[in-house]
Formats: sequence, structure tokens, C-alpha cells
Amino acid sequence: MSTDSAPEDPFNGRPLVAALAVMALLLAAANLRGGIVVVGPLVEQIRASLAISASAFSLLTTLPLLCFGILSLCVPALSRRWSPQVLAIAGLLVISFGVLLRLAGDYALVLLGTLLLGAAIALLNVLIPGLVKAFFPRRVGLMTGLYSVTLSTGAGLGVYLAVPLQEHFGHWHYPVALWAVLPLLCVLFWLPMLRVKGVGRPANPVRVSLWRDRLAWAITFYMGLQSFYFYSMATWLPKILLESGLNAHEAGTATALINLVSIPFNFLVPILAARLASQRRLVVSIFIASFAGLAGLWWQPAAAPLLWASLIGVGCGGALSLALSFFVLRASNTAQATALSAMAQSVGYLLAAAGPAALGLLRDWQDAWQGALLLLMVLQLWQLGCGWFAARPVQVVPDQQK
Repeated sequence: MSTDSAPEDPFNGRPLVAALAVMALLLAAANLRGGIVVVGPLVEQIRASLAISASAFSLLTTLPLLCFGILSLCVPALSRRWSPQVLAIAGLLVISFGVLLRLAGDYALVLLGTLLLGAAIALLNVLIPGLVKAFFPRRVGLMTGLYSVTLSTGAGLGVYLAVPLQEHFGHWHYPVALWAVLPLLCVLFWLPMLRVKGVGRPANPVRVSLWRDRLAWAITFYMGLQSFYFYSMATWLPKILLESGLNAHEAGTATALINLVSIPFNFLVPILAARLASQRRLVVSIFIASFAGLAGLWWQPAAAPLLWASLIGVGCGGALSLALSFFVLRASNTAQATALSAMAQSVGYLLAAAGPAALGLLRDWQDAWQGALLLLMVLQLWQLGCGWFAARPVQVVPDQQK
């Protein structure tokens, strides 16, 4: 990882540039989930169009997570060669191209586009927390909250608009293609960031390793388990609700509600986390909401689907925001924040990648969803333990200092 010599406030006296930086970060965040989760409500149309099984379809959400896990570790090396602004622009362009390939009628090309999409998002996933700390060191709680809100809003729009756009235009290509256009618009806001002084490739990069730090591992598994939960729900909740008797619109609305309900918690959790010495009360509250939503789905999905989805949304939104907050709060500088982000998102997303595939296989094996939902409830207990440990008011210690 690399250290940098960024001033305490790189936008001091330049409010217009600061506003552009806010827009650049938030619009980038809006493009990090929509292109992946949009396929969830369109599962039947895509499977029919490509003539693929449920397990093959699950690769469309699992492959990006594998990319997050494997390629996140490459980001520090890239950041020692190019500035984060250049890398962000490149990532957005690759997202657009990857989504376009997903429109192909050939399953192999769809998988290639999915790999490119995952690689580009992996790059931005690691870069943005460090850029938040570098761009706005005095407002990390607020900016992390805004970043989390935009992340969930983008995912929510991807899910919510999928079925209406597909039905209006008559093909699943149209809602997917939307996520090839939006990254190109975002690039326009990143171009002025190339000239921001004090934030760029460091002159004397120094590596930071956290692989022997227990706190870093707790944060890593907290990140991975919440991702396992979110992507499993984003992929299979529509199918769970459809099989319980709901129609496509009802299932799509409930799935979109996960992201929409999470928005206020995306915003508030980082602000509260930054003000608290220990975040254990937040960890427990998030666990209760997540577990209750899963228990409701396990008991009777059709009894109160909007309530179950809302509770899941509280849990997903709160856990993601708290994990992102840990990257900044448990690091003493930008280099450590980037190192922690890379570690958590590499190992964490490799764990998360098993989610949609594991649930799909359990569903095919049991011909029911109860076993898959029980697995998620058990993993929520593990996530609670990791969060409890990570919420202590201490900071990570690089291996070089041990």
C-alpha cells in the first residue's frame, strides 16, 4: 500500500472543486451495484433467453464477487503507478464496456462482460474509502454516510426499475443497458479531479500490511459476511417470493425495498459510528433487524413480505455502512485505510462469492428455501461476533510495527 502527502484539506478555499469532488465520489458509488443486482428481478427472462440453469445464472452475481476478492489485492500496486483519479476514470469506462457485453446473446460473452464489470467495481471499491479520507479528512463520517446512501440508492434503482423497463420495452436488455450509460456520465465529473493538487500518486510509496492483525481480520469477516447476506438476498429474494405466491411486481417491489429502506441507515450509521468510541450497540441493533427479517422469510415469506424486506434492508444497509466506517475509523492514515479496505474486500468478497451459488445449490437440492435461510441465520451469528470484536475503540497495527 502507499502513503501519500495529501494536505489536511485539499479543497481549502475551493468550494466549487470540493462540490465536484463530492459529486464525483457519489456518482461513482451509484454505479457500483446497479449493474450487478439488476439481473435479480429478471432471472426468469434471462434464463429463458440464454437457456441456462439456476446455478449458471447465479454466476452472473457470483463472478463479480470473485473479482472483488481476487483483484482487490492488485489495486495497491496500480495506485503506486497511477493516480487514484486516473484509476477511477478507467474503472468507470470498463464498467460501461462490461455491461454492454452482458447484453450479448452468447452466454460466454455475458460471462466475459461480467468479469470485466467485477474487475472494474473491485478497483473502485478499494479506491473510494481511501479517497474519502484523502479528499475530506475532517468529514469522514458524513462522506461515508453519503457514499453508503448513494451505493444503496443505485442498487435500489437497479432492482426497482428492472421489471418496469423490461415490460415497457419488451426485453431484459433495456434495464441492463441503463447501467452502461450512467458510468459515462459519471466520468464527466471525474475529469476535473485530475487537476486536484495533493491527491495523487505518492512520491515515496510505502507498503502497509495488516495480515497479522486480529482487528483487521474481524473487520474483514464482518465485511464478507454482510456481503454474503446482501448478494444472496439481492439474487434470490425475488425467486423466494415468487415461489411463495407473489407476482413479479410484488417480488420486485419487496426486493427494491431492501435497498430503499437501507438509505436512512446508510446515512446515519457512519455518523453515529464516528461519534461513538465503541460501536457495539450499533452491531447488536443491526444483527437484531437482520435476524428477524430472515426468520420471517423462513417462517412464512408471503405473510408480510414488505416487513421482512424492510428488516433485511435495515440489516444490510446498517452492516455495509458500519463495515465501510471501520475502514476509516480503525485506521490512523489514508495508507492504512486503503490497506484495510483492500484486505477486507479481497478476503471478504471471496467469502461473499459463495452466497448466491450456495443458496442456489441448496434450493436445487432441497427443492425448498428453508435450508438456505437457516444457513443465513447461522452466519448472522458469526457476523455478530466479528462486529462485536471490531467495534472496540482501538486501531489496526501494521505488521511492520509488530
